[in-house]
Amino acid sequence: MPALRYRVALAACGVLLAGGLARAQAPAGAGERFSFGSMTFSDRLVLTGGVTNIEGAAGGGLTPWAVIGGQGTRNQVGARAFATYIPLNDYDFYSFGGHVGLFDRIEFSYARQVFDTNRVGGDLAALGLPTKDDFTFSQDVLGVKLRLFGNIVFDQDSLLPQVAIGAFYKQNDRGNILRAIGARRDSDFEYYISATKLFLSQSVLVNATLRATRANQFGLLGFGGDRGDQYKFMPEGSVAYLISRTLAVGAEYRTRPNNLSIAKEDDAFDVFVAYQPLKNVSFTVGYAFLGNVVTEDNQRGLYLNVNLGF
Repeated sequence: MPALRYRVALAACGVLLAGGLARAQAPAGAGERFSFGSMTFSDRLVLTGGVTNIEGAAGGGLTPWAVIGGQGTRNQVGARAFATYIPLNDYDFYSFGGHVGLFDRIEFSYARQVFDTNRVGGDLAALGLPTKDDFTFSQDVLGVKLRLFGNIVFDQDSLLPQVAIGAFYKQNDRGNILRAIGARRDSDFEYYISATKLFLSQSVLVNATLRATRANQFGLLGFGGDRGDQYKFMPEGSVAYLISRTLAVGAEYRTRPNNLSIAKEDDAFDVFVAYQPLKNVSFTVGYAFLGNVVTEDNQRGLYLNVNLGF
């Protein structure tokens, strides 16, 4: 069954991307060039591709942006591998994976997410969970993104943002437990549209994303529940200020549905510093606020992310 679900997911993503291999119309960006034989990579300006969000897509840490991952321009392919670690008050969250951007038009991504209950795991009998420390929920996230129009670098004479649509397919590994606590399913699709605008003269980047989702705790507690099982449109936003060509500071906010009576869910937000000292390496350090997670309130902690790619 899992293999069948992945095939269905990929087929749906293919429908979303029908016709999407058309090349972008914007010219190549400025920046250091990396070459391999006759092929060239990494012509895009640093930091304009964002970093990698916890679901594997290019953008901020919590929310995807309309940018296509990697440093490639319209005639190039770009790619990134990433790892993210968020140690909260009572839990640990890990995410790792990568994405590939084709011709500044299409992006494919993958992330593996792990949620560790740490010592709290021994106190979760009320939720029907195995009462042992370091109990984990994991999920695989397949993603696809298509840039529709706009270019965040070259459309400086217009207020037109870069706009992209995307989808995630999430598959959780704890189906029996998720249904026992009230979740309706252990896998689901999410859909989103993002608009990103870079004001180069002001050194400011703004992003707005609208996501259709039924996820509980990003999907780590399944999808849907006793309080609701319909897709909800949840807004997300990011703003960043470019201090220099290689350094940016910013903040993000992500609203989330509240489908499970047994596990109240709050919105999430973070503040961050992103540093890209080299064309192929970037680091992001931040502070994330996730509110109530499962049974524990006021969950917050450092956000640590590293990206390697071209």
